[in-house]
Amino acid sequence: MTEVWKRGRAVAVIGVLALSFGAAACSDDGGGTDKDSAECQPYKDFQGDFNDKRVTAFSPIRGVEADKFEEAWKTFEDCTGIDVRYEGTGEFESQIPVRVDGGNPPDVAFFPQPGLLQRFATAGKLKAASAKTKELATANFSKDWLAYGTVGGTFYAAPLGANVKSFVWYSPQLFKEKNYKVPTSWDEMMTLSNKMVADGVRPWCVGIESGVATGWPVTDWLEDVLLRTEGPEFYDQWVTHKVPFNDPKVVAALDRVGSIMKNPQFVGDVKRISTLAFQEGGLPVAEKKCGMHRQASFYANNWKDGTKVGEDADVFAFYFPPIDSSKGKPVLGGGEFVAAFADRPEVQAFQAFLATEEFANLRAKTGSWVTANNKVDPSLFAGPIDQLSVKILQDPGSVFRFDGSDLMPSSVGSGTFWKAATDWVNGKDTKSTLDFIESSWPT
Repeated sequence: MTEVWKRGRAVAVIGVLALSFGAAACSDDGGGTDKDSAECQPYKDFQGDFNDKRVTAFSPIRGVEADKFEEAWKTFEDCTGIDVRYEGTGEFESQIPVRVDGGNPPDVAFFPQPGLLQRFATAGKLKAASAKTKELATANFSKDWLAYGTVGGTFYAAPLGANVKSFVWYSPQLFKEKNYKVPTSWDEMMTLSNKMVADGVRPWCVGIESGVATGWPVTDWLEDVLLRTEGPEFYDQWVTHKVPFNDPKVVAALDRVGSIMKNPQFVGDVKRISTLAFQEGGLPVAEKKCGMHRQASFYANNWKDGTKVGEDADVFAFYFPPIDSSKGKPVLGGGEFVAAFADRPEVQAFQAFLATEEFANLRAKTGSWVTANNKVDPSLFAGPIDQLSVKILQDPGSVFRFDGSDLMPSSVGSGTFWKAATDWVNGKDTKSTLDFIESSWPT
C-alpha cells in the first residue's frame, strides 16, 4: 500500500531538531549571499541567475519530517537564491490530480507510488528530467531504483527517500534469555517458531487493521514471500499482470504466509488479527509477550516512549530470511520519487540537487530517514534501524523491488487486494481469495 497511509499512521510526534548547515556563512557583510564562500562550493553546479526565483514542491511528507527536509535544503536556497515553497499533505494522491487537472500543478512533486507517477508521465503532464539530474541519479542509485522513475524509456524522476520492508522485529533480551538464535533462513525461522511454541512463547504477533486500508500488511507478507520463492523476474510479471494474480505459484506463496498468519499456535486468535491496528500489532514484542513481528523499518516510530532500539536493546530487527538461496537477497521496500511539472532552470536545479549525495548526507544528519543513494555516508544515520536499512540497500547483493500493491492499478493494489487479504485472514480459502482479485483486474 502507499507510504502516505503507512507513514501517516506510523510516525510518532518527535521534537524538531534545530540544525544549521552553515547558511549564515554564505552571507556577506552586507546581508547578501556570498556564493563563492567555502560553504557554498558544493552548490556551484546549481547556481545561476536565480535570485528571487521560486520553486513549489508538493508532497505527502508532513510535520516533523517535512521540517527536516526544509532544513536539509536551506543552504541550497541561500547559496543559489532559489526560494523553495514546500507543501505537505495527507491527501496527496487525491489532491495532485486536482491540482494538475485544474491547471495549478506544483513545480515538483514527491511521488510515493511509481504507478501514480506513470499515470502523469503517460498523460504528457511531466517533464523529462534534465541531463544533470539523470547523470546524478545514474551515479547514485541502482538500476532497480532508476527503473521506477522511468516511463516509456524516458527518465522522469530520481529516487528520494526509501524504506525497507523486509524486516522481522524481535526482542534481543528474550532471545538472550531463551538462547534463541536469529534465523538466517526460512526453515530456521520456522524451527524457531516451533521452539517458541514448545517454550510457551507466542512466536508471532500480527495486526492488519488500518481503517479503509485494512489488509495491507498481508499484501506485504505475500510480496516478500513471493520474491523469496519465485525471484524478482516472476514478481515483476505478477505485478504487471503478465502472469495471472492467481497463478499456482502465488497460491503456494500465500499458503506459505498462512502457515504463520493463520496458525493459531503461532499467532493466537486468528480472527483478532483483522481488528488489531497494525500500529499496535507488534508492541507485545517489546514486552516479550511474543517472539517476532514482520514489519517495515518505519515501525521503529511505533514503539512506546522509552523503548530502546538496538542489537542489545529492547527491540531490534533482522532481515526477513531467504527461502530459496538461488533467488539472491530480495529486498521489498518503498520510497518517493521527485518528478517535475515544469522545466524552468531553477526547477531543474532543485530537482538535480535532490539527487546528490550532498543532499542525502544533509538529510541523513537530521535523522529518521533512509535513502537508497549509494553515496550517502552510513555513519550519518543515528538510528540503528536506519543504519541497518542503508546497509541492506547499499549491499550490491541486494535485489530491490518496490511494494507490489503500489505498482498495480489502484482498483486492485489499494482495493480488491486489501479487501481480499482481510477476507482471507478471516477464513476465506487461498484459491478463492486470489481468484477474486484476478477477476477484478481491469481489462
